Amino acid sequence: MSTAFLFPGQGSQYVGMGGAWYRASHEARTLYEQADARLGYPLSAKCLDGPAADLNRTEYTQPAIFLTSLAMWAAAQATLPAPVYVAGHSLGEFAALVVAGVLTFDAALQVVAERGQLMARAGEHAPGGMAVLLGASVEVASALCAAATESAGEPLVVANDNCPGQVVISGASAALEAAAEQSRALGIRRFRRLPISVAPHSPLMARSQAEFAELLQTIAIHPPQIPVVMNATAAPVETPEAIREALLKQLTSPVRWRESLLWMHARGVEHFIEIGPKNVLTGLVQRAVGKDVVAEALDDRSPEVA
Repeated sequence: MSTAFLFPGQGSQYVGMGGAWYRASHEARTLYEQADARLGYPLSAKCLDGPAADLNRTEYTQPAIFLTSLAMWAAAQATLPAPVYVAGHSLGEFAALVVAGVLTFDAALQVVAERGQLMARAGEHAPGGMAVLLGASVEVASALCAAATESAGEPLVVANDNCPGQVVISGASAALEAAAEQSRALGIRRFRRLPISVAPHSPLMARSQAEFAELLQTIAIHPPQIPVVMNATAAPVETPEAIREALLKQLTSPVRWRESLLWMHARGVEHFIEIGPKNVLTGLVQRAVGKDVVAEALDDRSPEVA
């Protein structure tokens, strides 16, 4: 049975995440300590102890989820099957790139931490957010975004094509408010704002792209040892320059998650393991691919039996 590893993105954070793995695994503790030393502040304490107000701030959320995911992977690695593909949802792409040997842990941590700061500053300049639409196709979500953009005069776009019936939109606060009012008229079953203070994968992130491009040029990117299915392409890319391009594009382009899952499944993947806090991606696998695959979340296991 072919296996793929999946790494979650922003929105999966919770106070105490990774705690059981931290206590059970020397490998996990080593990564937490390494991250604290590298960043110069106690990121491990924000993961394990909160407060939630800090953990939900983009500049802390992103490195915290990245760290927790890789600590869990390091703790469980010896017991896991070898993956034929890895993929990460938005922020999770950086953890996938570490596991694939494309980035070192230190380099990826630096990029993730600075990416979070860049996005937070973009959010201060142009306040925005995200909302999940349940019972909406990509086509209906696109129509809603177009209508809200026109009425509010500010951008709103499809950000994540997660699975059939679940689409995430992202953009300016005023446009999100307009979309909330207009969603029922388009037959959308539920409109729910997400606990995020910025608008990833939208035009509001464009002001961060130049600085992020400069940052990506400062780090070593190696050819992948495991194919990484990238958000921007819904397929693997192989060269360091193509990986840089896909990471840069990801700031303002949609996460093609449903397509990524279907691409892996079409090439024989029947076992998906979510590595990181919560189990959001596990549910998306089952809805996007179907019941003929095994989908499980490492956070649902006990570290002692991982």
